[in-house]
Amino acid sequence: MHIANMGIMKLEKIFNSKKKIKRLLLKTLFSGCAIFVCAKRTFQLRDEEFMIRHLSIDYGDGTCKWQPPFYEVPGYINFHKTVIVGYPSGDKRMTEVQMEALTGWSAKDEWEFESLGMSNHPFIMSNYPHHEGIWGWGDAGDQVIMVVRNMRQSMVEYHDILWDVGYAKTWADSFENIPNLYSARPPLEDFLVWRDLRVIDEIHWYGWFIDYWMEGGLLRDVFTNKITTPYHWNLLRQPSSYSKDEAAYDLVVGNATIVRPSYDPNCVDKVSGGCKPIQIISAENLIDHTFGPVENRKLAKALEGKHGIDEYLIDESIWECIWTELIISKKGMKTFVDSDGITKRDYNFSSEILEKMMHELDRLLTKYSTDIAPDYWFSKHASKDLVELLKAHKKSVKDEYDEVKLGGRKLTSNDFLGPRERERRTRTRKLRMLEAILREKGAEAHSRALADIEAKEKVDHSDFFNDLDKKLLLHRVDGHTKAAREGARMRKLNMTGQVD
Repeated sequence: MHIANMGIMKLEKIFNSKKKIKRLLLKTLFSGCAIFVCAKRTFQLRDEEFMIRHLSIDYGDGTCKWQPPFYEVPGYINFHKTVIVGYPSGDKRMTEVQMEALTGWSAKDEWEFESLGMSNHPFIMSNYPHHEGIWGWGDAGDQVIMVVRNMRQSMVEYHDILWDVGYAKTWADSFENIPNLYSARPPLEDFLVWRDLRVIDEIHWYGWFIDYWMEGGLLRDVFTNKITTPYHWNLLRQPSSYSKDEAAYDLVVGNATIVRPSYDPNCVDKVSGGCKPIQIISAENLIDHTFGPVENRKLAKALEGKHGIDEYLIDESIWECIWTELIISKKGMKTFVDSDGITKRDYNFSSEILEKMMHELDRLLTKYSTDIAPDYWFSKHASKDLVELLKAHKKSVKDEYDEVKLGGRKLTSNDFLGPRERERRTRTRKLRMLEAILREKGAEAHSRALADIEAKEKVDHSDFFNDLDKKLLLHRVDGHTKAAREGARMRKLNMTGQVD
């Protein structure tokens, strides 16, 4: 330990030298940690505190050892900060753990900033401007990385817990929270119709989310993609207050209205490098055993040379080793790759909903493949990466569509059927039931059954589902806040062994 202490003292004296020498010294120190027993001690390097146990170790021969990041970030380091954005799902978490391992500094999500206050974390995760996101980090961002996951899988993951896993509990709890204005709970069939419509809406939100960031915060309508007004745009982001019909473009803005383009003030004033992403990351590629190291390298390159963070970026020779530690050896926090506690489930989609997905993907592909004024999209590397990803996503959706059309995938009532397919199945089932009643019980019983069906069809459950929609969204937003506080509590426990 005496030798290690002397080495640290020498490092403190000469650490103001050039960047390459700093990296060499850090590499030497971490290599020494493999030889000597490095105590949990704090030491000064350019007046910045490190804890050795929070820096991934470079053994100097192309091998490494992952270590958890430093969760308590000192406020005096001037980081060039990265905002990691993506449609709500678990993909950003995987990007987060890669960036933490590459630098030794931890990330923080938008709800943690909003609930727990500002801090100096260099990586900020966000679902904004999706209605489950919030711009909670003020003007702390400097650059944007957008994570894009396959639309189909995003739809499943986004709705999995809310709609299908533990359906009875979700349904019962939600019903209890709705004011007692309804005489009876709608049947499951009506619930599934409503759920399918929410999925179709989210397909639009998925594409709208991508447009927002690619266009640097340009305000558009979710469902028509038309340029819209700030007033209308803010209504769209409040679906718990305004329904889709109440915030319809034609109603609020008017289809004949000429709208002057405007941008979200957050993008204009609060991200020093602008909101357009400097890098597009594929969630699927990042965990792929062939493409993963290349995708991880894109993350590292986005940090390289950036003020305040570059000097902590681990040596390029072990970037792939860090990826291997996290993906192959499964070190670090759990992500969507290793879902635990809830059984991972998948659902089939009808051709109707798959068509909606393909239509939205085609819209995005057409837009970002063009290379004409004023945007010249395809001359930009982010657009090229996005188009490459969306082409692969479109192919997978098209393959599934063909399989469904040919009967290779058998759909059940709990699958995502869409309104037309679900209505067709419902009608077919009712006709068969009526035919059986007529055949077995006669004309009088048939007439009574038909009248009963017609009476039930006249019942309007729209108010119930409007309230349910709002309550479930508020419940999820509340869940984000609680998760932020629990995450902070667990980090404190990991750091100190104590919690308040």
